Amino acid sequence: MNTTVETQTVPAEKRTLRDYLGLVARGFAMGASDVVPGVSGGTMAFILGIYEELIFSIKSLLNPAAIRLLLQFKFKEALDILPWKFLAAVGAGILLAIFSLAKFLEWMLINHPALLWSFFFGLVLASISTVSKRVKAWKTSTIAAAVIGAVAAYIIVGLVPVETPNAAWFLFLSGAIAICAMILPGISGSFILVLLGKYQYVLSAVNNRDFVTLFLVAAGAAVGIVTFAQFLGWLFKRYHDVTVAVLTGLMIGSLRKIWPWKETVQTILDRHGNPIPVAQVNVLPPAWNSEVTLALILAIAGFGVVMVMDYWASRKERV
Repeated sequence: MNTTVETQTVPAEKRTLRDYLGLVARGFAMGASDVVPGVSGGTMAFILGIYEELIFSIKSLLNPAAIRLLLQFKFKEALDILPWKFLAAVGAGILLAIFSLAKFLEWMLINHPALLWSFFFGLVLASISTVSKRVKAWKTSTIAAAVIGAVAAYIIVGLVPVETPNAAWFLFLSGAIAICAMILPGISGSFILVLLGKYQYVLSAVNNRDFVTLFLVAAGAAVGIVTFAQFLGWLFKRYHDVTVAVLTGLMIGSLRKIWPWKETVQTILDRHGNPIPVAQVNVLPPAWNSEVTLALILAIAGFGVVMVMDYWASRKERV
């Protein structure tokens, strides 16, 4: 296995205001992805080149030295050794996207799902190519890891959602589980909420400003992400290539979920009596029409966005 040690700290150079605005924009893209069940904010972080910095920054929140300083009420000294500016910028972008785009994306999922899925399908398809290039050496172990990741994601996204309680403890648990998936490219945290029967409940809480529900989910997410980041950070440090290969496989397997054209074969009724699709099969596009044309254009646009960003990032690295 590859044991290359990747950097565990944020960039040493000081960021400018423009740099932080760029991080807010990246967070916004992540938040927009996280709202859609089937697209991972982790995928967007990978595409936008901040994934590993994000993981190690979250991991550093449990820095023993910082914790000691906080317990001594030395807040300024603690903040000086924590990447709080990076996390605050990305977090602000994520929250801005969730609260500003939730209604629009919910409307798109109901009225024009093929168009929305087409754009994200193009994004993820291109990101598979760009992320796979981060593996320094494709060999038996990395190929096997990618296959395992792809099969796991393919199975997970095909699972049928279940009915679950709305109790505080389960909302907390849902947040903790979903956030772990949310930072894994290929596995959507929103889709995990769908499987746990909490996606529409949480989306309604966002749109209705139900802050009690949102606090419970967010508290679970905070605990889950800091804990899970320790494990991911260790994997990146010890087994970088294999870890990236697994994440690449997860994105490949997730294409099953975000294929734009589906046929619903099973539904359940929500608490308002509205049907919710729980089992769908992928189908070919219907007879050629304007929506299919627009869907293809959006898929190509999504693919192109990623390739342009990857080219731009590569040029910056060479400078």
